[in-house]
Amino acid sequence: MPPYSMQATPAADPATLPLAALRQRYQGDRAAILASIGHWEGTARGIHAPLRRLARLADEVLRQLWRQAALPPGCTLVAVGGYGRGELFPHSDIDVLLLLPEALDLEAQPAVKVALEGFIGACWDMGLSIGSSVRTQAQCLHEASADVTVQTALLESRWLAGARKPFESLVCALFDALDARAFMQAKLLEQRQRHQKFENTPYALEPNCKESPGGLRDLHTILWLAKAAGLGHSWDELVQRGLATALEGRQLKANEALLSLIRARLHVLAGRREDRLVFDLQSALAQAFGYRAQLEGDEAQSPKALHARGARRASEALMRRYYWAAKAVTQLNEVLLLNIQERIDADQRGNAPPLRALTEHFFDKDGMLEIASDDLYWQHPQAILETFLLHQTAPGITGLSARTLRALYNARGLMNAAFRRDPRNRATFMRILQQPSGITHAFRLMNQTSVLGRYLWAFRSTVGQMQHDLFHVYTVDQHILMVLRNVRRFFIPEHAHEYPFCARLAAGWDQPWLLYVAALFHDIGKGRGGDHSEVGAREVASFARQHGIERADADLIRFLVAEHLSMSRVAQKEDLSDPDVIAAFARRVGSERRLTALYLLTVADIRGTSPKVWNAWKGKLLEDLYHATLRVLGGGAPDPAAEIEARKREALARLALHALPQLAHQRLWQQLDVGYFMRHSADEIAWHTRQISKVLHERATGLGAKLREAAPSPLVRVRQSPIGEGLQVLIYTADHAELFVRACAYFDRGGFSIQDAKIHTTLDGFALDTFQVLPASMPDQHREWIAQVENDLPLALQQGGPLPAPGKGRLSRRVKSFPILPRVGLQPDEKGQRWLLTVSSSDRIGLLYAIARVLAQHQVDVQLAKISTLGERVEDTFLIRGPHLHLARAQAQLNHDLLHALESD
Repeated sequence: MPPYSMQATPAADPATLPLAALRQRYQGDRAAILASIGHWEGTARGIHAPLRRLARLADEVLRQLWRQAALPPGCTLVAVGGYGRGELFPHSDIDVLLLLPEALDLEAQPAVKVALEGFIGACWDMGLSIGSSVRTQAQCLHEASADVTVQTALLESRWLAGARKPFESLVCALFDALDARAFMQAKLLEQRQRHQKFENTPYALEPNCKESPGGLRDLHTILWLAKAAGLGHSWDELVQRGLATALEGRQLKANEALLSLIRARLHVLAGRREDRLVFDLQSALAQAFGYRAQLEGDEAQSPKALHARGARRASEALMRRYYWAAKAVTQLNEVLLLNIQERIDADQRGNAPPLRALTEHFFDKDGMLEIASDDLYWQHPQAILETFLLHQTAPGITGLSARTLRALYNARGLMNAAFRRDPRNRATFMRILQQPSGITHAFRLMNQTSVLGRYLWAFRSTVGQMQHDLFHVYTVDQHILMVLRNVRRFFIPEHAHEYPFCARLAAGWDQPWLLYVAALFHDIGKGRGGDHSEVGAREVASFARQHGIERADADLIRFLVAEHLSMSRVAQKEDLSDPDVIAAFARRVGSERRLTALYLLTVADIRGTSPKVWNAWKGKLLEDLYHATLRVLGGGAPDPAAEIEARKREALARLALHALPQLAHQRLWQQLDVGYFMRHSADEIAWHTRQISKVLHERATGLGAKLREAAPSPLVRVRQSPIGEGLQVLIYTADHAELFVRACAYFDRGGFSIQDAKIHTTLDGFALDTFQVLPASMPDQHREWIAQVENDLPLALQQGGPLPAPGKGRLSRRVKSFPILPRVGLQPDEKGQRWLLTVSSSDRIGLLYAIARVLAQHQVDVQLAKISTLGERVEDTFLIRGPHLHLARAQAQLNHDLLHALESD
């Protein structure tokens, strides 16, 4: 028998039972096994026993059904795929092959065909989730040669019932036809494609414990390739043959058992085949593993909120355990696959590839970095970091060899406090940071091999740490490395088209490594209690002292880490037309160099949270804040009058391009105050004037008087946003209290996401409001949306009657599983004339309308609205005024009503 074929299961069948009794016994025994998995209290490795019992239970039923089917001699029942391994997960398919003799023609023998169909039907009647194929040996070999998935399933075949010789013949023929090298190339391609499907990371927030990188399938791939090459059937055999060390063998078994236990419990909890650690199940799964809440914070919160926070922390502990296991599997998968590939190549090539010396300790082995000896790192620990420096600098090196990866994996214990204090290691780490290229790859590789977290001890606590803030889609360590990548791309000319303004600023920056350090430390304090920016600032200050960074550079890095959220907060939550806001931010930044560095880090940070968080409007706000602050830092004290005159001149120049009569603007501009001109750009002023001047001209004539008597419909004009994303909507109509709320209702119903709203009332009582909105999907021809809004919005604004109650909206699974506590803040501005309202909540359809409706009910006017959607969390800011806001009772009632409107369920 070929070395990779599995031993047949002994045919110890139970006594023949009637089908009804057999089904009842099967369902009862299966339920008992599933209950034992659901309440499993043994070790993770013990989970293999109930999985094997489930497989044996299915074996017994299939054998009895096979006997009762009375198929002709020569037919064989074979277990294939995962079931062929002799283990069965609670809701996995039971895959079988019905192997027929070559001479059997089903079309000529309909009775046999009916018997086969009866067998498969009886399996389903019995409650078996069967996956069947009916083939001859020739058909099996043909399908295996054409489809590597079929070939893989047959590799794990196991005899169940019927004739044995056809099964053994199939196994021998399959082995004879198998090309180990071609099979490995196909499986490696399959693994790469599978990893790409799951974004090439084991750190997804809802990973698939079977298919994601670092999942069970990566372990299966190792064993499939080992079997195909005749190198072993099990982890123990791989250790015996030198493909894995004893430590690696133990790690493989331990992580396989943990992932198997997670998958089995997921199936039981979901009551179906569910291999994803979805948000809905993470908390229940964490409790099944014994994780309990450890609440922090001193805020008074409801029992419901406390329960949500506790469940979140329990799930975070579980997910961290999963991520560490998946990371280990990813490392071991890479090491063992490289080892297997070397064995296969050596067998076919006959000799090892030549080695080219790079340094005393390292060689180039076919483009892979190879260590000079297995004990290199034990003899010279400083060579650990030199590995990554050489990976950056040596021409032609594309990766690390299996021998190097294994040595790094086994040298983790060497990277202790003494290692981190060694001046040679500190110098090497700084050289890695200061290289002109290879930064992103080096740090990702350091993280994958667990070197980064052991050298930067503070970074270690971020590995596998989830972020349930509803807008980060990466774990903390992956987010940090994504931000580092984004900063690095600012300095690469090939990526200048992605961030044109950032690329221009980066071109004039002399020390990119300062920004790399800030990126590494900006979120390193998360999960450690307190303000993570302050924690990170202390950590980076310590790092700077230990690594001999000059005082001025250290101060800049510390500033960036401490203030990495401030620019985003000011841009998205404060009134950038207010000179006092700009002056205060300029004082906080202090210099043009700090401003540029903070801008670059802020853009990289936002872009690194989620592909959905960044948009052109956020980019414009940040760029506007940068330019306004730069003018102040350059000595230009805020001069509102001069700024307004400059905008008016530019607006008039734009109007002249449209052949507008010379004094056509005066009628509108005479009704606009300073606040309007400060809040709107010259382009917006020109657009508003061009659209409204015709209406004002008609109003000044007899026709205009008739229009007033007939209550003309609101003027609504829409254009593609000048920032290149979304639409800009102008509303000009007689002002009334419900105008803003009805506009919000229309946009919410239409699926538009409001990014910004500038609300202005002219001196003669007309509303001049501008909305920046994003449609749910932008068609190729944006004119479709423009026509729709210009036709429908005026009708919506004219609707009378009471405001409809806001709908609750449908919440995403993530929001349901990890709700955030709604928060409302209300404080007067520095001049005491207006109030700043801040709202934070889980996002849902209709939320902005619900807020606007409450404000309208309290007779509150909105002057400025900044809508910041961060993934599935909103942080909205409103500049408001109202006749009763100075009263404590009115403030309390507004706060109460807003919180009630924000409730998600």
